[in-house]
Amino acid sequence: MAIGLIIIGDEILSGRRVDQHFSRVVQILAARGLKLDWAEILGDDPVRIVSTLQRTFATDDIVFCCGGIGATPDDHTRQAAADALGLPLVLHEQGKRNIEQRIVQMGEEAGQPADLNAPENLHRLKMAEFAEGADLIPNPYNNIAGFSLRQHYFVPGFPVMAWPMIEWVLDNKYANLFNRAPHLEQSVLVYEAAESALTPLMVELESRYPRVKVFSLPSVGDATTRRHIELGVKGEPAQTLEAFQSLRDALARLEVEFSET
Repeated sequence: MAIGLIIIGDEILSGRRVDQHFSRVVQILAARGLKLDWAEILGDDPVRIVSTLQRTFATDDIVFCCGGIGATPDDHTRQAAADALGLPLVLHEQGKRNIEQRIVQMGEEAGQPADLNAPENLHRLKMAEFAEGADLIPNPYNNIAGFSLRQHYFVPGFPVMAWPMIEWVLDNKYANLFNRAPHLEQSVLVYEAAESALTPLMVELESRYPRVKVFSLPSVGDATTRRHIELGVKGEPAQTLEAFQSLRDALARLEVEFSET
């Protein structure tokens, strides 16, 4: 079972807004001993959103989808999720009540009685139209829920809403997966070395330690740091410790300058 992230919005692809979801979701998962396996960014294109969801619904992946569940013309995710599964879009009664409660609350805060039958308030109810059979994801920020379908979890694009909703899903539905696979990561900085010269060592380590992955992150350096490669190992803790010691011993034999991170 993999965990995926879909981020939806033309504003991300155009650069008008900088995505914040990817790094935060990685942190949310890591705090629970989980990791993100894949991520995709899509524009507000209903055809592409439908085709992407058809593909991901066909897997066993846990998928979080951020954005496009509002009630404006460029919000296509609710309809796309229904189309991807061939289901009708229906008004969720509890979702409707949540929105109406929010409308009343906003009216009270403004000192003006809310008219639930006003055109703009009736239009807001579209945010409670989900594919038939969808379950709600509570929104602690304004009580306007997201929704879930088949291990796919659809939340707003606003970080202040999306992140606690994702945490709620993980804590209430997948706590059994937390910290199930112990993981350790260790690395060194190797200075002024060619990555190609280190490749045989990387291949050897992965061959000797099958439960460990080797990684290398080259850097050209900057005003304060010389050219270097962050070279490391990650995976099952016991093998990672052994692999890291083997890595350090091999670098010493090669007389390569390095320091621990």
